[in-house]
Amino acid sequence: MVSVISRTPQFLREILPVLAFMVLLALKPAPADAETATRIAPDASEFTLTNGLQVVVIPDHRAPIVTHMIWYKIGAADDPPGKSGIAHFLEHLMFKGTKAHPAGEFSARVSDLGGSENAFTTNDATAYHQTIAKAELGTVMAFEADRMRGLVLTDQVVLPERDVILEERRMRIDNDPGSQLYEAMNAALYQNHHYGIPTIGWPQEMAGLTREDALKQYSRYYAPNNAVLVVTGDVTPEEVRRLADETFGKVPASAEPIVRSRPKEPPQLAERVVTLADPRVSEPSWSRSYLVPSYTTAAPGEAEALDLLSDILGSGPTSRLFRTLVVEKALASAVGAYYSGDAIDYGQFGVVATPRDGVTVEQLQTAIDAILTDLRDHGVTADELQRAKQRTRASAIFAQDSQSSLARIVGTALLSGQKLPDVQDWPARIDKVSASEVAAVAAKYLDRRQSVTGILKPAPADGRS
Repeated sequence: MVSVISRTPQFLREILPVLAFMVLLALKPAPADAETATRIAPDASEFTLTNGLQVVVIPDHRAPIVTHMIWYKIGAADDPPGKSGIAHFLEHLMFKGTKAHPAGEFSARVSDLGGSENAFTTNDATAYHQTIAKAELGTVMAFEADRMRGLVLTDQVVLPERDVILEERRMRIDNDPGSQLYEAMNAALYQNHHYGIPTIGWPQEMAGLTREDALKQYSRYYAPNNAVLVVTGDVTPEEVRRLADETFGKVPASAEPIVRSRPKEPPQLAERVVTLADPRVSEPSWSRSYLVPSYTTAAPGEAEALDLLSDILGSGPTSRLFRTLVVEKALASAVGAYYSGDAIDYGQFGVVATPRDGVTVEQLQTAIDAILTDLRDHGVTADELQRAKQRTRASAIFAQDSQSSLARIVGTALLSGQKLPDVQDWPARIDKVSASEVAAVAAKYLDRRQSVTGILKPAPADGRS
């Protein structure tokens, strides 16, 4: 039921085919008037309850269905020293019931009503969501409001659940060499900031988490004035306001100031290389992550330029990396690039590649560095930029076809410090980026001194390379 999301190799495996799909969609040029009309969730509106709960409503009347998503401003990067994984652990424990609704009642009710539910933890937030028939929106809002402050925890439910998250870590990280490498790269990329700590936690610290740790986290951060509610679907702002007042509106705000305090990165001056050899690896792979600003911390226009740079470099069969490494030189069997700019404090710009049979990782890295150097020195073409903009406009349009996707896009942006108009006007800002601005961010941020290179390779059965 519960799930963890973070920037992992699995994430890349999921997103790169989507990017390639968007390339095909964008091959047909968009009409000029559509280019200026595209907005994300143009009918969205927002209001705030008297207890501080921020509410966003995104109407979509195509079917009598709603997606209800409550976001708390507490994530893995807020875990106290020595307590890594507590945000994710609490996500699991939130399903253990309240005095009014014992464990399992909420989930059973959603299932009986034909709905679905889940939860996830990121570096910056923890979120719970249900998709259900419109008529039952008030029901899930009442359940969710009840467990915002009414969670009941005992050692009898906490300690077995701790074993569950340890098993989850073994499945997701410890038994996957690719995830192990990514975890090591992340720890090396962030020399001081808590983004270097795994979202799920370090195993030795997870094993020591207690009921008291969970309750302390819960009482401090789970309050309406530390949360954002996003409702998408067949609703009006008036309907949601009435239901929110009747449910969440009865939950008192936290009386204590809720402050997030996070360390910053020092100037990074040394390139880092992380290598993992494992007998479970069948084919080598290469990746590199650069420390870059996020949409929240970047100078105006820089984050949008980084998005377009990643598209030009590594999104689909027309990208520079694919054309050169896969088609022309036959050095790679797969290649891609990405920009993760949705975090509060820092973003990542990444390149990933898999060498073809007979090609060494070193040969592949040399070729990639040559492409990156050429782009830094000579910039991008007008045609490349135009195609990248078409693809991003297409992605903005298609994202609105999914209630849950829209809720995630808006919730993630608001939890990272952006405003609703920032989300709505993103396509317009993308359209204003110039080729010189893309070249400028490439020159400024594709600096190997601010990067970690990861190499995953096969090893003999004894695990030693």
